[in-house]
Amino acid sequence: MTRKRHSSPFLDQVRNTIRTRHYSIRTEKSYVGWVHRYILFHNKQHPKDLGEKHVAEFLTYLAVKRRISPSTQNQALNALVFLYKQVIGQPLGDILNVVRAKQPQRLPTVLSQDEVRRLIRQVDGPCWLPVCLLYGSGLRLMECLRLRVKDLDFEHRAITVRSGKGGKDRVVTLPDPCIEPLKRQLELVRNLHEKDLADGFGAVWLPYALERKYPQAPKSWGWQYVFPASKRSNDPRSGIRRRHHLDDSCLQKTVKRALRRAGIFKPASCHTLRHSFATHLLERGMDIRTVQEQLGHKDIRTTQIYTHVLQRGGNAVISPLVDILGSGNSFSPGPPATP
Repeated sequence: MTRKRHSSPFLDQVRNTIRTRHYSIRTEKSYVGWVHRYILFHNKQHPKDLGEKHVAEFLTYLAVKRRISPSTQNQALNALVFLYKQVIGQPLGDILNVVRAKQPQRLPTVLSQDEVRRLIRQVDGPCWLPVCLLYGSGLRLMECLRLRVKDLDFEHRAITVRSGKGGKDRVVTLPDPCIEPLKRQLELVRNLHEKDLADGFGAVWLPYALERKYPQAPKSWGWQYVFPASKRSNDPRSGIRRRHHLDDSCLQKTVKRALRRAGIFKPASCHTLRHSFATHLLERGMDIRTVQEQLGHKDIRTTQIYTHVLQRGGNAVISPLVDILGSGNSFSPGPPATP
């Protein structure tokens, strides 16, 4: 079922302001949704006629009546801070220090290497290779799905993550067990791309103004997604029909199903594989600064959450996926990934 798009001249103004700042489509949907709910809560009054008191009332309602989590409450607050500062031009003041919910400090769920092995064995089809990269390279879910062909460097065993969290680029390790499956995946993607071109399609979405600056780039091989969707769809912003990347819900559902089949009852998800990657690197003797770089953490304190594992010295990054699937040609890669 398609989610209804909230539309009004004011909400369109919010969308346009978000887009001029190059926020992601997910942030846009989230912020517009919270602004819409805020307006409805105050009986459709225009936000410019409301203020800090009304923001506090809305957030109190969410926390007390709706019992939302601290992270969701802060997400709503961030949307309203953006609204008043960037759209209305009336920044909120001291309320930020009063209503921002305190995040509980919890240790992340981590799978053992045996549990990761059992999980991967229960994954098949087009999700097998992305799941391996989530663990083997420590990628975030969307970082993995947004990979382009040009981001893979087989010679140097490296993956370049473009515009990760915080808009930063970084280079992470490309696990040896994933090299041959990735090469086979690219052969399938090339065939699919050639078919799209023959059908009059084949152009992918490019960030910002790159499509205007390099008009041939959307159809070029290097910009194609490594994990394309099985069907074409309409772009939610431009309405252009094109092939997007594999949907994140597909991977999330696959991992949940694989966890049940593997008999793993921890509260795990796709992101748990990233936590497990970091923890297992530390177990293998990698220093925390290197792990920080692999994860793309701005602050070392974010990485230190994994230091419940004994720290030892380390030099080069060798992905822990090698311990599970082996290296070179001595492993069985499982079912081939298909677009």
